[in-house]
Amino acid sequence: MLVYLAEYLTQFYSGFNVFSYVTFRAILGLLTALVFSLWWGPKLIERLQLLQIGQVVRNDGPESHFSKRGTPTMGGLLILAGIFISVLLWGDLSSRYVLVMLFVLAAFGAIGFLDDYLKVVKKNSKGLIARWKYAGQSIAALVVAFYLYASSAIPGETQLVVPFFKDVMPQLGIVFIFLAYFTIVGASNAVNLTDGLDGLAIMPTVMVAGAFALIAYLSGHAQFANYLHIPHLPEAGELVIVCTAIVGAGLGFLWFNTYPAQVFMGDVGSLALGAALGTIAVLVRQEILLIIMGGVFVMETVSVILQVGSYKLRGQRIFRMAPIHHHYELKGWPEPRVIVRFWIISLFLVLLGLATLKLR
Repeated sequence: MLVYLAEYLTQFYSGFNVFSYVTFRAILGLLTALVFSLWWGPKLIERLQLLQIGQVVRNDGPESHFSKRGTPTMGGLLILAGIFISVLLWGDLSSRYVLVMLFVLAAFGAIGFLDDYLKVVKKNSKGLIARWKYAGQSIAALVVAFYLYASSAIPGETQLVVPFFKDVMPQLGIVFIFLAYFTIVGASNAVNLTDGLDGLAIMPTVMVAGAFALIAYLSGHAQFANYLHIPHLPEAGELVIVCTAIVGAGLGFLWFNTYPAQVFMGDVGSLALGAALGTIAVLVRQEILLIIMGGVFVMETVSVILQVGSYKLRGQRIFRMAPIHHHYELKGWPEPRVIVRFWIISLFLVLLGLATLKLR
């Protein structure tokens, strides 16, 4: 909204032109989300404590987690509020991509909120029934996929970028809808599975969002996109604001979520943030790059699939417990060690992913 005000004020003072630069607004967006999260974090935690909205801990999990029982959850509301306020203030609300991102965050956040509400308020340990949760995610993802396909105006919006190969960018056609759907739903659930230790999910999310901010900027810039042999997407520039808002809100949340956590994000945060990363990947045509940079999320998801599959087929478990971060806990790794090492792996994969933009 302030973008339009600055545009109007430019006729009186040319200095307001600085707000037309996406890089300047991206910095303001990051700082806005960060300051908001740091400011409102203690208030939200206190409110959640008063409402007795505490974390539900599995009895079959690591014993070190039993002390977490009752820790305020649904802190993802703080993240989403910070992102929304930042984007509404500094983003161009006429941008199709920005509106899609706000829809995804709201829709998946609502699904996660309902799941958390049933668990911690209604004391239903299972929360939202799995098929209904998946149905909600599927509807939201398909709405986005169909809309993006129907509204695509240039070939680059439906091409698939293959890392390491500059001339391999096949036109997907109707397959775009299926790829977008699986990317959004898959990323949403992958981040949700990763959110099992203090700060484990939010820091990789921040790293990947930061990398996507750079990619969105490059994709929106004709010369840079041409130089790197990636599709030039004129509208992608505004995604930088969304990405930096995620970074700012995520870092602000990490202030309270770092070990030992004062608050957990809950499904309201993890489902929404995962879906947001998946949607950004779809919008900038970097679904494969998301698999590389979000390798920690992929690893956590694959560990669950392998564990369930092995137990059903062979009656034996591969890991002591899945997702895999619990496996290392049960092997005796202190929780902070697991968290920081997964962060290091995530940083390495994000840098590797960014390197593929040049190694083509």
